[in-house]
Amino acid sequence: MPQDSGESRPGVTGPTVLYRERQRVPLSWWLIGLGVSTLIGFQGQMSREWYWGLALGLVVLAAVVWALLHLSSNELTVERDAEGETWLHAGEASLPTSVVSRSLPVPPSARSAAMGRQLDPAAFVYHRPWIPSMAMLVLEDPDDPTPYWLVSTSEPEQLLDALDTPQV
Repeated sequence: MPQDSGESRPGVTGPTVLYRERQRVPLSWWLIGLGVSTLIGFQGQMSREWYWGLALGLVVLAAVVWALLHLSSNELTVERDAEGETWLHAGEASLPTSVVSRSLPVPPSARSAAMGRQLDPAAFVYHRPWIPSMAMLVLEDPDDPTPYWLVSTSEPEQLLDALDTPQV
């Protein structure tokens, strides 16, 4: 869920977090993973002692938990640094808003078109398939050939408000 915390810790000079969104996988994926590991455990037990199935099920469950935790480690953050520059951090990538010329929310109904036939191959895409909406940030940076960023977010309006960029 997105969190809006515009405050920083007293006495600490660092970036102020304007918007933060943890992009966790949905609960249904955890239930499917549990079902798959249980099914594989039962299959591994067939014609063997019961502990073979238990061991195989636990190994598969550990792999499923690791994969889902890894997928849930995504975070989208908007920060303002000490110089007053606002930055968007999407995973390992960072973008200063000084190079963003305009931005717009991409609703779920337009996501397939934005990710499909209209996608520029040079665009930066931070896509999470379980998040239905996106935000597009059009860039004007002569040193960067990237035309725009396309970022998955559950609250595109809040993200764009935190970035404080001109919206279309």
